[in-house]
Amino acid sequence: MTTLPTQTQVLVAGGGPIGLMAAVELRRRGVDVLIVDALAARPLWAKAIGVQPRTLEILDQIGIVRSALDAGTVMRGQQVYKDGALVGQIDIEVPDQVPYRFAALPQYETERVLEEHLERLGGRLQREVRLLSFTQDDAGVTAVLQTPAGEKTVRAEYLVGADGAHSIVRKTLGIGFEGDAFPESYMLGDVEVDWDLPQGYAVRSSRTTGDGAVDDLLVAIPLPGRKRYRMSMLVPPELAPQGSTGADGITHGFTGGREPELHHIQEVLDRLSPVPVTAGRLRWSSVFRISHRLADRYSVGRAFIAGDAAHIHPPTGAQGMNTGLQDAYNLGWKLAQAVSGHGAPGLLDSYHAERHPVGEEVVGRTVRAARGGGIETGGGGRDTIILREAQLLVGYPDSPLNAAVDGGVAEDGTGPLPGDRAPDATGLEQDGVAGPLRWHEFLRGTGHVLLLWAPDAATADAAQDVSIENVRTYVVRPGTIGGSDPTRPLAAGREIADVHGHLAANYGFGPEPATVLIRPDGYLSFRSAGIADEAVAHHLLLTVGVPRR
Repeated sequence: MTTLPTQTQVLVAGGGPIGLMAAVELRRRGVDVLIVDALAARPLWAKAIGVQPRTLEILDQIGIVRSALDAGTVMRGQQVYKDGALVGQIDIEVPDQVPYRFAALPQYETERVLEEHLERLGGRLQREVRLLSFTQDDAGVTAVLQTPAGEKTVRAEYLVGADGAHSIVRKTLGIGFEGDAFPESYMLGDVEVDWDLPQGYAVRSSRTTGDGAVDDLLVAIPLPGRKRYRMSMLVPPELAPQGSTGADGITHGFTGGREPELHHIQEVLDRLSPVPVTAGRLRWSSVFRISHRLADRYSVGRAFIAGDAAHIHPPTGAQGMNTGLQDAYNLGWKLAQAVSGHGAPGLLDSYHAERHPVGEEVVGRTVRAARGGGIETGGGGRDTIILREAQLLVGYPDSPLNAAVDGGVAEDGTGPLPGDRAPDATGLEQDGVAGPLRWHEFLRGTGHVLLLWAPDAATADAAQDVSIENVRTYVVRPGTIGGSDPTRPLAAGREIADVHGHLAANYGFGPEPATVLIRPDGYLSFRSAGIADEAVAHHLLLTVGVPRR
């Protein structure tokens, strides 16, 4: 372990996927980060597995989606068996204009990909270092860390608590964490099975009583590798954990008791597997308890919480880690703005305002599903269900960072508004690039992106003169590069042709010019008719602010 500094701009407590995402987002923007974790090494447990399409979009924006896809496997859907009979098959597909599908990736691989990227950015996770306590004042946070060499005091401008369900940061801040625990305990096992069920499909098999209640359950999630699955099932009596709560009254996660053996898993498979099967190569196993809780606040002063420190819930739909990663992605760019002096008053407050409602919705929905309510439609059909589970419908319609819409919306009301996720679009062309492009490729980076819709040559010419400091600007036109006038000079660099009309359709653009501003985390904050560069600059002044003098 290297010598810890006595000062840093941001201290991140917790080196799991959420803490690593926060550290990566800060380092990408040049912020000095100290990230610490109590564990000596990355646990090789396939805990959180499902990686949603929205998460893969985020990994693309920060430059590591290829590494994640290489380490994962596709999730195609789920087969559902009840009392030995196949009662349904769910195929999970997203629209063509969404760049990524559902994936299965063991949590330790997610952590590896993020940690390696952090190191490329000049950061390093400091292991065997635990946050013991901290105090804060108007200028910063003073933290006491436990290291192998003894206690160490570190001064930071801000603190991020990504330290799990038993978060020291949350407890020190006095944030309420109301909820309850499920009475059932589960055992998990990472095994290989010799069945010939369809690849890429999870398996849910249950046995019911006469009144339809489930009294035996097996859930198998595919993992990378040949016929490898993470099995989840009700725990047998001899492995049931003793005691109802943890030392702090919160029961969630691995119990630390007796580990299930291969024969325990085989016994469940003998009862519930859809086909005769033999399990082998048990890599790890554990007993697991589930709680549901939500923090009252996501921040107090200069300290913030994210991930399991802020919300815990059933694993229904693989929402937990993905929600936490979006917490960190939302918070990272805002903290970086604040550290650099560019953060306007209220910018950091928007973290709680935007993410707490998301956590509340996810906790409520997953609890209802786990208690037998099933996956909710939310008033929509199958496509809506899949988009919600993919976290592509997460938005911030009531965010204080949103500007009021001043035109620029399609007559039929389609297209994203401030607070909505910025859609992707295929089939774009740009001078100097040989092949077709996707719109999300232009969002890679660390700052705001200004999209100017220029449906005619005169508007495109005017849009070329727009320049806002620290904002990348792209002028998008219908048709091919150069449009219908072959004599018109090509605008190098930032002019894009919406050849197939996908971007216009996805953004609700029509025959009139429009302006859209996209935040660093891929959400709209401004939409207006015309080329509204002065209005955008004013909006940025009120939300992001200006540098300190």
